[in-house]
Amino acid sequence: MLTRGAVLREVPGRYEVVELEVDDPRPGEVRVRMAASGLCHSDDHFATGDQTAPILPLAGGHEGAGIVEAVGPGTTGFAEGDHVVFSFLPVCGRCRFCARGLQNLCDLGASLGTGARPEDPTSFRLSLDGRPVGQMAGLSTFCEHTTVSTASVIKIDPDIPLDVACLTGCGVGTGWGAAVNSAAVRPGHVVIVMGIGGIGVNAVQGAAHAGAAAVIAVDPVAFKRESALKLGATHAVADMDEATELARSMTNGQGADSAIVTVGVVTGRHLGQGLAAVRKAGTCVAVGLGDTFVHDGDFNLHELVLYQKRLQGSLFGASAPTADIPAQLELYRQGALKLDELITTRYALEDVAAGFDDMKAGRNLRGVLVHAGG
Repeated sequence: MLTRGAVLREVPGRYEVVELEVDDPRPGEVRVRMAASGLCHSDDHFATGDQTAPILPLAGGHEGAGIVEAVGPGTTGFAEGDHVVFSFLPVCGRCRFCARGLQNLCDLGASLGTGARPEDPTSFRLSLDGRPVGQMAGLSTFCEHTTVSTASVIKIDPDIPLDVACLTGCGVGTGWGAAVNSAAVRPGHVVIVMGIGGIGVNAVQGAAHAGAAAVIAVDPVAFKRESALKLGATHAVADMDEATELARSMTNGQGADSAIVTVGVVTGRHLGQGLAAVRKAGTCVAVGLGDTFVHDGDFNLHELVLYQKRLQGSLFGASAPTADIPAQLELYRQGALKLDELITTRYALEDVAAGFDDMKAGRNLRGVLVHAGG
């Protein structure tokens, strides 16, 4: 069938809306009519070239929710009309990492670098004028209809608004889990969150939910600092120097228990600041991505070793999507997790490029594409 979707034709480039052909679902696949898609910095990394696109054109979007409209032959567990959220990392449930509960590290994740079907890197679900089109994270949520593997699909209750539910497919779990899982925030901790966008604001929520005594939000944009204070931060400052001194004033000079780095384009300098801000045996959690080709680590090796500090990477908040996405939506139901408040602006598909401009200008916590008919 034909559908509209936002693609990158070149890098550096901007997303533009074109008409695409989308495959009918094969065994183990479903076709979904998209309702909403979050605008995440990861999609912009491919537009700028910070991350390498697997193939061009590339259909963007990896944070989305919609309604199943077709199920592949022999595919079980899904039916037409099911409401679903996509996990941008697929889950096979059988590999070594899934078996250990590390679903975010599932072996299927390696296939996302091709933009093609995981079982056949020459087979693409989308095409444009006869040319194959890659799918961002195997999903391409910036399309009005998309065919995906059931390994990336999580069924949810139909009473949850899909424009809100879509946020749990990346930003919420990545930020929340960075605090709760990767930083292991405990009651009484002092936590610094550097960068208050769609990821950082959820790290703030996660740290507050875990019982942190102080959550210090850091962002140069006043609107984001004000938003963080409404969503669980106890303090909000413009730079890391001030945040570090504030954390030390609360801990007899020791420093924060953890610093979570969620800046949109991370550099070694950011990670060095995070490590410098934490106490002995403290943890700096690296969440945001930077330029693939830049290797600019800027750490004090003396402090890292002799103070036994820890630099911890965090992919999708070290979460188990099949368990954590439904759990987060239940927290939303209970009022313990704010989702509606995360959406600053809703955009039509035609305005996707303007949405990324707003993101980079610091005007949004999260922009969301609302698809026609969604």
